Amino acid sequence: MLGSRAAGFALGLRSVALASLPGWRGRSFALPRAIGAPHGGDLQPSACPGPRGRQLSLSATAVVNSAPRPLQPYLRLMRLDKPIGTWLLYLPCTWSIGLAAEPGCFPDWYMLSLFGTGAILMRGAGCTINDMWDQDYDKKVTRTASRPIAAGDISTFQSFVFLGGQLTLALGVLLCLNYYSIALGAGSLLLVITYPLMKRITYWPQLALGLTFNWGALLGWSAIKGSCDPSVCLPLYFSGVMWTLIYDTIYAHQDKRDDVLIGLKSTALRFGENTKLWLSGFSVAMLGALSVVGVNSGQTAPYYAALGAVGAHLTHQLYTLDIHRPEDCWNKFISNRTLGLILFLGIVLGNLWKEKKTDKTKKSIENKIEN
Repeated sequence: MLGSRAAGFALGLRSVALASLPGWRGRSFALPRAIGAPHGGDLQPSACPGPRGRQLSLSATAVVNSAPRPLQPYLRLMRLDKPIGTWLLYLPCTWSIGLAAEPGCFPDWYMLSLFGTGAILMRGAGCTINDMWDQDYDKKVTRTASRPIAAGDISTFQSFVFLGGQLTLALGVLLCLNYYSIALGAGSLLLVITYPLMKRITYWPQLALGLTFNWGALLGWSAIKGSCDPSVCLPLYFSGVMWTLIYDTIYAHQDKRDDVLIGLKSTALRFGENTKLWLSGFSVAMLGALSVVGVNSGQTAPYYAALGAVGAHLTHQLYTLDIHRPEDCWNKFISNRTLGLILFLGIVLGNLWKEKKTDKTKKSIENKIEN
């Protein structure tokens, strides 16, 4: 016992002595949980610079940085290091898939995974198209000057070939769906190609983005049911468009000064100091449309509880938003992933709350219809 205490005391003195050295100042150390730990794990810097090793991390940025160097510009072009855009594209798909599930059942996990793969590919394709269109503008904006095409890491031809590969893989995902959904999904390509140009033409490019990003609200339902139910799909799509107007207007406030200098347009510039008033209107419209979705799809208490939480989240976003602080705009923007997940959870729990249709209940419903 005395020996173990002495070993522990000596180990403590060793760490203090090393911490006093200039080269080790400010670093944290991982001490063994027990004195009997292997000697090689006794004392390790938490971050070791240089080629000897990299700190393990599961963050998207760390994953991209740990990829082979020739591959990294392409992964950044897809924005794999910034997955928030993929989440915002994917979440309306999950809402639709969840709403289309049979009463008392979980959403179709195969469809959720299929649409997740499609969201990664289509978001990457959309970013590639956007950067190809905007490479001259990106060079003039501090935040975007380091993008792979603008920085010269990838040529226009290379990005075009890469775009073809992404769209080919996305087509493979689309072909896993029914014919109705294949045709519906193909109809979104025009929006995907043209929406990056809208910032040159109109002060409402966020509306074009909303029409594009929320296509999954239509596609998810049709992938499960075989076609769209307008009474559910259209208000769900509308609510998604309103949501995009909210979060992408907040996002656009980060670049408004650069946008004025280089001649680009956005709802952030259109709304100006009245931004909160406009976004409040969009929030009311979003919540109203989601209420219609709930009524038309026979949703239950958990769904409406989630809707209340979504309303509280939007209220907090807008009340605390400082449109003149880019870092606050970014934080509010990325918080919308939480909002989307809350709604998805409400849809799943609300659907599980419903009575599961057994063979007996189905027969009784059919008999009532016949009578």
